[in-house]
Amino acid sequence: MVRTSDLLPLAIAVPLLGAVVLVIVGRWLPRPAIDVLVTVWAALEVGCLAWLWLRTGDGHSVSWLGGWSPVHGESVGIVLVGDRIGVGLALLTGALVLAVVVYSWRYFDEPPEAHAGTFPALILLFEAGMVGFALTGDLFDAFVFFELMGAVAYALTGYRIEDPRPVQGALVFGVVNSLGAYCSLLGIGLVYARTGELGFAQIGVQLARHSPDALLSVAFVLIVSGLLVKAAVVPLHFWLPDAHSVAPTPVCMLLSGVMVELGVYGTARVYWVAFSGPHGITHAHLRAVFVAAGVLTALVGAVMCWQQRHLKRLLAFSTVGHVGLFLAGTALLTPAATAGTALYVAAHAGVKAALFATTGVLLDRYGSVDEHGLYRRGRDLPFVGALFVVGGLGLAGLPPFGTALGKAVAEHAGEDEFPWLPAVFVLVSALTGGAVLRAASRIFAGAGPRPRDRYAGTETTGGGEEPEIRDPQRRIPVPMLIVPAVLLAAALAVGLLPGLGAALAHAARQFTDRTAYTTAAIHGHTVAPSAPVPDVGWSAEGVLLALASTVLAVLLATAAVWGPALRSPALGRVAAVCEGVGRRVIVPLRRLHSGHLGDYVAWLAVGTAVLLVVMTV
Repeated sequence: MVRTSDLLPLAIAVPLLGAVVLVIVGRWLPRPAIDVLVTVWAALEVGCLAWLWLRTGDGHSVSWLGGWSPVHGESVGIVLVGDRIGVGLALLTGALVLAVVVYSWRYFDEPPEAHAGTFPALILLFEAGMVGFALTGDLFDAFVFFELMGAVAYALTGYRIEDPRPVQGALVFGVVNSLGAYCSLLGIGLVYARTGELGFAQIGVQLARHSPDALLSVAFVLIVSGLLVKAAVVPLHFWLPDAHSVAPTPVCMLLSGVMVELGVYGTARVYWVAFSGPHGITHAHLRAVFVAAGVLTALVGAVMCWQQRHLKRLLAFSTVGHVGLFLAGTALLTPAATAGTALYVAAHAGVKAALFATTGVLLDRYGSVDEHGLYRRGRDLPFVGALFVVGGLGLAGLPPFGTALGKAVAEHAGEDEFPWLPAVFVLVSALTGGAVLRAASRIFAGAGPRPRDRYAGTETTGGGEEPEIRDPQRRIPVPMLIVPAVLLAAALAVGLLPGLGAALAHAARQFTDRTAYTTAAIHGHTVAPSAPVPDVGWSAEGVLLALASTVLAVLLATAAVWGPALRSPALGRVAAVCEGVGRRVIVPLRRLHSGHLGDYVAWLAVGTAVLLVVMTV
């Protein structure tokens, strides 16, 4: 009989073993056999994680590798700790990887004959890094899995090495994230020097015995800097649009769907278990700083999303905007906000991956992801257009999508302390969803006059992209249509299945209880969380706010598409005012995203310095 604790290392070992097998036997197998093999392996991982989710229940699963269990609370072993938030995130990763490998059956170009199996092997290795990061209970191991995840992501981003643009995007991605990782390693060293411990729970226990000082805050900021870079929090986000715009479409589905969210998860985990105890960083201080960072990230991401015509960059900036909302929701530090954010993340992963998948169909068919260049060209793809529109509505928060439910729960959780926060959620959802609906109406319906360029200057158009397949005139493969449809259905199910919401409500209560985690990890005992289970059901207020963001998204898209065709003095004056404001706000913001690695490194230094100042004062 397999014990629950055995499933934790097994969940990491399965994709690692699959990657090794694919590299070894891939050179002798034909492409269909490789596709079948990687799909079976990805399905096996989903089954393992689903079993772990069921067996973990509302408690914790703990595994000390090699039998190095703590003695009198001390241990030198490596610990894996799973609760339903961590295991759920790992399960979400497994499900998305399965969707990606099925989507890639007929999509991705034939691998080089001498390295057949490399791409699916990298995907499984990427999965192992993400799953390990979600399940580890050790700070240094989290760094190792974090680096494994990052190194594979750089390789996948620059996989099409014959094209210089992916190589440049991967280089920017790698350098900026590696610098963030060095900050994290420095912070881990400071914590180890202070406590002599590397386990999350043990660090928390030891820090609670020390008086608060600046070193504690500096160590925390350095550790989370690397995580916030991965999460693309402003101003540490510049690498993300450049990487997403050049990465293969299946890779974008994973980067936006789950990888950046792991940065927010890691930040919350490190704070709750290690730094939230007595003499740690106070809830009020962290809440004020990180809610502000989340709101800034959400607004910058949403505004830049609206300005894009390159569809992959549009979706990438949409991810920045939503990550800002996830960070703000998590930073509220309540079980209800955590449960709402968990629902939001789960549904957003399905919607965003589906939108990238449909964008991949356009790239497959037309060799372009330029909204202007694709004007009216998608009218012969009605089903793809319908999927794109549904994805835009899901992104805007149309009930009963899970995005709407998660957004509503998080909004309600924060409105007492931050009464303006629901307006931010509505505005960001409307801008990002409206940008997708605007592109859909132009590309698939040919609505409005032909779009014109705005704010003359450097702009990534999305035209002249290298096709990712060899025969653009072929019939669209069925998996490329089924996968986004299933992903959207899953995002809808997140909002409709009350059992999932109830499970995540219990999980959020467990996640935000430091005592329960510490007791389970060190002593192996179960302690019931003290906080009540939050209510995560639909409310009239939440439905109205979700409808408001959806209606606003439709109005924004309509105004953008049909506004230029209208002629009246009043509308002309409004357009002139918007143009003037846009030139003062948008053009400088766009210039900040210069594509120059030196600029991005400078912003990383500035962001880390600002965070150090605000967390230590």
